[in-house]
Amino acid sequence: MIYDLQKASVWKRISAFLFDVILLVILAVSFCWALSAALGFDSHYEAMNSAYAKYEQEYGVSFNMTAEEYNALTEEEQQNYAEASKALSQDSDAVYAYNMILQLTILISTFGILAAFLALEFGVPMLLGHGRTLGKKIFGIAVMKKDGVRVNGVCMFIRTILGKFTIETMIPLMLIFMIFFNVMGMAGTAMLLLLLALEAGMFLFTRNHTTIHDELATTITVDFASQMIFDSKAELIAYKEKVHAEKAARKEYP
Repeated sequence: MIYDLQKASVWKRISAFLFDVILLVILAVSFCWALSAALGFDSHYEAMNSAYAKYEQEYGVSFNMTAEEYNALTEEEQQNYAEASKALSQDSDAVYAYNMILQLTILISTFGILAAFLALEFGVPMLLGHGRTLGKKIFGIAVMKKDGVRVNGVCMFIRTILGKFTIETMIPLMLIFMIFFNVMGMAGTAMLLLLLALEAGMFLFTRNHTTIHDELATTITVDFASQMIFDSKAELIAYKEKVHAEKAARKEYP
């Protein structure tokens, strides 16, 4: 660790994070909308809704009901519901539309969010330097390696894509997606809560309030105005030697 570490305050980090998240969500939604239009998501959604409406009208049921509402149905109504569900599942067009919606939802959300991360959490920091997003620049904080050297493209890629995008964003989103569609039950919920608890615990209880993406990239968030950030390890070593020499000179000549 370098001398005189000037850590960014927690409130500045939280403020910058919230500002960046708002921008990220806006950009991700815009990318997702563009991908949705390009891949024809709406046509598959309309086809599925038409199939649902067709069998609901034909069998006099509603597929959009809770478990409690289903349990309140009479035996005859439940049998009718089962026949409607079977007819729907045997409709090849409806099944195709449903599968396409699932696949496109995953594809669109993944690449839409990825594009937003690449733009705001990788591209912008590379342009502004020192790992600064727009939020970090506004609130006067920056990112550097734990040894005091400025971050480079490889470091920022690991921090952004492996840490922020993959582990902290997409894994929780995929767990939520699988829980919603009953692919994973309590196990998925437990994994999601464990990941969220790990992230919160690392930020709240570690000495430098590091997060998963900081640990992966060996980075730390600092106050940009007061922190000395070195361009290379050679420059860092030269600085340490200079400080050591100055201390030795003061001891020798009181």
